[in-house]
Amino acid sequence: MLDWTRFATTQMHQADLFFGHGTDNAWDEAVVLVSHCLSLPADLAQKTSDMLFQSRVTSFEKANIYDLLEKRIESREPLPYLTNQAWFCGLPFYTDKRVLIPRSPIAELIQDGFSSWLTQPPQLIMDLCTGGGCIAIAMAYAFPSAQVDALDISEDALAVANENILAHGLEERVFAIQSDVYGSVQGQKYDLIVANPPYVDAEDMADLPQEFLHEPALALAAGNDGLDIVETILRQATQHLTPQGWLFVEVGNSLVHMEQRFPGLEVEWIEFANGGDGVFAVPFETLNAYF
Repeated sequence: MLDWTRFATTQMHQADLFFGHGTDNAWDEAVVLVSHCLSLPADLAQKTSDMLFQSRVTSFEKANIYDLLEKRIESREPLPYLTNQAWFCGLPFYTDKRVLIPRSPIAELIQDGFSSWLTQPPQLIMDLCTGGGCIAIAMAYAFPSAQVDALDISEDALAVANENILAHGLEERVFAIQSDVYGSVQGQKYDLIVANPPYVDAEDMADLPQEFLHEPALALAAGNDGLDIVETILRQATQHLTPQGWLFVEVGNSLVHMEQRFPGLEVEWIEFANGGDGVFAVPFETLNAYF
């Protein structure tokens, strides 16, 4: 196994692939690729001793590794689209080209239960722009007594979300809802709203590595400054938050445009222990006073 992992790493380096869909370097991606072809959990090789790396690979397995590696290099597709599996908050999810591959730093907040902001467990949660449902499902695990509404405008994305909801056995607590931002939940109030909307600005869209071009543009692009949908989310949030509620929004690199678009709006930019940025938190009262 070690020889094939080394071989895959070298080939990926030579092909100058981009890594940013579950891994951030060639070695980790090679481990995931080889592990998948050997029907092993993706993180097993990183958690066990060198004995696993010294295991022999059969001729059939070698052919599978080579074929998948060749597809990754020639197509420039992100590996999770080729394996149809992604991980988020330590949970496995089905994924394909109908949705973005999960990679949000919001995972750290979910695993910590939003403990720096919430004084009690939320009972009703919204995952806005849910995509494949990963954030919604992870929050359902984090808050076992909560209902989670997973909203998205894309029927294709919601089909993937429903597949994941069923796979995790959460169909009685997580509900996929087709909605243009808040349009389908008028009158509903939430204790917690988490939004990972399209936020890539025009300049960054033009410079994206080829791997990102396999993802749905609808889930990436959001106008010249990347904040077109974020403005709607912020302006209408108080209609859907309880008075003690919090809104968390990921805006990525478009954080540089926030002050110009929303001068004087006081939001809390979150520092992540595990890396990542571009996520802010804002409570109901701040939004109510500003808009």
